[in-house]
Amino acid sequence: MSSSLNSTKTSSKTASKTGNSVRLNRYLADCGLGSRRKVEALITSGRVKLNGVLCTDLSIQINSEKDSVELDDKPVSANKQKVYIMLNKPRGYVVSQSDELGRETVYKLLPENAGNLAYAGRLDKNSEGLLLFTNDTSLINLLTHPSYKVQKVYKVDISRPLKKKELDKLRSGVEIEGGITHGAGVFVKQETEGSMSLKMVIGEGRKRQIRQMVEAVGAKVRMLKRLQFGPLKLKDLPTGRWRYLEPGEVRALFSEKKNIDKKQPGTETAKY
Repeated sequence: MSSSLNSTKTSSKTASKTGNSVRLNRYLADCGLGSRRKVEALITSGRVKLNGVLCTDLSIQINSEKDSVELDDKPVSANKQKVYIMLNKPRGYVVSQSDELGRETVYKLLPENAGNLAYAGRLDKNSEGLLLFTNDTSLINLLTHPSYKVQKVYKVDISRPLKKKELDKLRSGVEIEGGITHGAGVFVKQETEGSMSLKMVIGEGRKRQIRQMVEAVGAKVRMLKRLQFGPLKLKDLPTGRWRYLEPGEVRALFSEKKNIDKKQPGTETAKY
């Protein structure tokens, strides 16, 4: 049975029910067609067929070995080889595959064949440091889902020295957009009359979280750099440069994945 892209007939029951199944949106992401949000737009806009029938159901499960998937009437298949790239993001670049304002995106810093890789852990335009790009979307989901509290380490230069009570507030939790933050590791690395350098460790990943936390105690962030994401460390990778992960780093990621799989949502963050 077939259906044209202009057909109003859609299907949510055309997938095979036997064997291992995966959500259609995740399958398309694994095929290198973009982020989860981007491939969901491909589905809802009527560009995807499942077993010859137009499918706009985001929740449908498919069997990649038995079901056929087409985008714009062309067959698609999942990438067999997984790719893992680390980038040291410079300031001035947005973390997006495209930008409606015409700003430079981090994908211009990556190799040409990395255009459809997804990223783990967004950094805002004025922040810098470690970003992970991969076509292993299940790993991305585990590393970034808020329930699992994967730790991120940052170097943060701020506009003035903080008093002990202000540092303690950051450590215990402050009110920002979305509610009070969880406990954080906050360590003073350097202090001058007009500035302070901190090492901050958080297990959350809210939008502009570090900047909002610092602003909540009456200071401003001058420089923000992510040094570590889970087991991955930036080390001496030059600003603006990328590299493939070493085999040991990939093994560490999968070790982290195994640890995450054992956790239950709501588990407390580690003590610092």
